[in-house]
Amino acid sequence: MSRPNVRVRRTRMLLREALVELIEDRGFDHLTVGELTSRAMISRAAFYRNYRDKYELVEQIFDEALTEMTAADADARSPGQRWTDFLRHVERYHRLYGALLGKKGSPWFADRMRNALAAMSTAHLSGQAPDDLTPSVVAAMFVQSIVWWLEHDRPCPPEQLAEHSSRLIRAVLRAPGEEAAPPAPTGQ
Repeated sequence: MSRPNVRVRRTRMLLREALVELIEDRGFDHLTVGELTSRAMISRAAFYRNYRDKYELVEQIFDEALTEMTAADADARSPGQRWTDFLRHVERYHRLYGALLGKKGSPWFADRMRNALAAMSTAHLSGQAPDDLTPSVVAAMFVQSIVWWLEHDRPCPPEQLAEHSSRLIRAVLRAPGEEAAPPAPTGQ
């Protein structure tokens, strides 16, 4: 591995650690790039070589997960397997996601996550969800599943959370269709 790549990876790792610590201490909305660089013990120039602002730092981490979830081999994986893989990513960065989605986190990030998951749900639900509400509700349920899991210190493995939350979402998606169906005919 080349020297600049190691330096960039180290800078990113230090910034991610500092980001989590500062969110836990002060909250995302109140932290500054100056505080981030000071806590990470890197120069502001190093920060700005990698990121435009603190939002781009967070977006890059989240976008890495989305890229993994939607990668070329994603088509070979079932939606449930992609969801499990995404939860493994959240588990890998549980302190960061816990900080961003927790009480001192950022409504901006929660919205960003919901919107990204709604867009993916729209693609998956094509033909099943004729409205804009359904993917938004599905995404909100996925995000709330993650929040619950993190707030309870990840009481089950990602595979189990993926199965349980997917089962709940399937039940919600099935419910409107059941209400609209005419009653089953009785014996004649």
